[in-house]
Amino acid sequence: MTDAAASTPRSSGIPLGDRPADAVPAHWLLARVGKKVLRPGGVKLTKRLVGMLPLGGSDVVELAPGLGLTARMLLDGHPASYIGVEDDASAAALAADAIGERGRVIVGDAKSTGLPDASCDVVLTEAMLTMHTNAHRGEILDEVARILRPGGCYAVHELALVPDDITPAQADDVRLSLVRSQKVNTRPQTTPEWRALFAAHGFDVQRLEHAPMRLLHLRRLVADEGVRGTLRIARNVLRDADVRRRMLTMRAAFKRNEDHIAAIAIVAVRREERA
Repeated sequence: MTDAAASTPRSSGIPLGDRPADAVPAHWLLARVGKKVLRPGGVKLTKRLVGMLPLGGSDVVELAPGLGLTARMLLDGHPASYIGVEDDASAAALAADAIGERGRVIVGDAKSTGLPDASCDVVLTEAMLTMHTNAHRGEILDEVARILRPGGCYAVHELALVPDDITPAQADDVRLSLVRSQKVNTRPQTTPEWRALFAAHGFDVQRLEHAPMRLLHLRRLVADEGVRGTLRIARNVLRDADVRRRMLTMRAAFKRNEDHIAAIAIVAVRREERA
């Protein structure tokens, strides 16, 4: 490892912090250099999504809470309880530190949380379903339907392909480009495909919003991280040539595909009777 690479923070508990920059999934690389908002639509869309939810007095579950930023927003809505379910023990510890005694975080699989049937009123996930195959998405949706009480809300913040009539060839090109740059199985789909997926697993979509996917644009960085946070990220990137190359590759992939990807926020309600 070069001296420059060694200077990038890697001992702060970020999952996969000892992996080379060209091998780590994009979201954990961004966390490594100090980015706290890791959602495709930025903190603004997350706030809008959280604002759509009936949090007061509700039992809330968040799958893959990551660094705990959204968890704190959910807790500010005064739910009766909050449980985060994270499959990575290091990430679970980060989320638990972020929320303190206001909730709890357990290590578990989104497809099999171990939580009781009909035990919560709200479930939220961000930037997670996009990284799974259709089969695994279905398993997660079935698990969410199992733990939600009838009429409960499932809220997601994900990536969508645009426009709705994007050709299959264009969609495949976008997905391949994102997989190569992000080192994770990123599989966005169109808004009608998202709607159909929810409907097939017992949910009725009630609210839906889009936002530009500009995760690494300067204005979005400042809006999400503040000026000081953006400068900290820039400093960490500039100190490590390997990280800098990877970040430029990621930014180029986002720029190349910006006409065909967008952030999407969905609030769906579990049907009273499941098929």
